[in-house]
Amino acid sequence: MKRLFWFLIAGGCGFLIDAGLTHLLILAGLGPFLARIPAIMAAMAFTWFVNRNRTFGKSEHSLAVEGLRYWAVGITSALINYAIYSTLIYRAPFLQPIIAIIAASLAATAYSFFGYSRFVFRHRNG
Repeated sequence: MKRLFWFLIAGGCGFLIDAGLTHLLILAGLGPFLARIPAIMAAMAFTWFVNRNRTFGKSEHSLAVEGLRYWAVGITSALINYAIYSTLIYRAPFLQPIIAIIAASLAATAYSFFGYSRFVFRHRNG
């Protein structure tokens, strides 16, 4: 339960970073598709830090291997997230970007929890 709590805290804060930065970048003149790229990257860096230090603990792998695995799961999750976001924005242009971000983020959450807990931070005896 503790892992789920911290995962949701990390994800919630990551969501705020993602949504807030996307909004600011759109206001600054970037399109809604381009704005998501740096926003997702910033959110992913933050969630790695929290997930490593609070949610799952350091993995048994070197920092480089752990980082590579985290980014592999994170990028895959981000692609799922971005594909859903893009589809919603493209198919429903009247939809506010924040609604598309919420839907896309919820869809990618289960995938990323499974990937991080089973592939990145899995401990042999735990």
